[in-house]
Amino acid sequence: MFTIRKATVADCNLINKMAQDVFPATYNKILSPEQLDYMMDWMYNPENIRKQMEAEGHIYFIAYKESEPCGYVSVQPQEKDVFHLQKIYVLPYFQKAHCGSFLFREAIKYIKEVHPSPCLMELNVNRNNKALKFYEHMGMKKLREGDFPIGNGYYMNDYIMGLEI
Repeated sequence: MFTIRKATVADCNLINKMAQDVFPATYNKILSPEQLDYMMDWMYNPENIRKQMEAEGHIYFIAYKESEPCGYVSVQPQEKDVFHLQKIYVLPYFQKAHCGSFLFREAIKYIKEVHPSPCLMELNVNRNNKALKFYEHMGMKKLREGDFPIGNGYYMNDYIMGLEI
């Protein structure tokens, strides 16, 4: 049903375009318009995506249904035996079609390929994000919570969730 491919820096604009469709739709009831704008630039400006890929070790994958992009995921090594699922988003039209679980499983598959020994996959999720139930359904557990400053006076009010893989 879905296919996936590893993204390259040539995909920065595509990832940005998908983020413009999904990120505000995900957070418009949780964050102020000003914080949404700030976070969109901070995380999804094409140059910032390039920096994530080239300097920060983010590995992005893009999911497709036939030839249409429908979501993306990014994974970043954090420390010994810990990977961070930085982003996992499905375009609104493809939500409820199991693209999110496909991307989640592909992230685990990638981590197992590059790190065959047991490790932990963590992610941050806003405490008010309905995706929390999705992550619990996928086997993740709440490990801790915090309010993390991201600049410009804004915070991410998140649970840190983890999954042993």
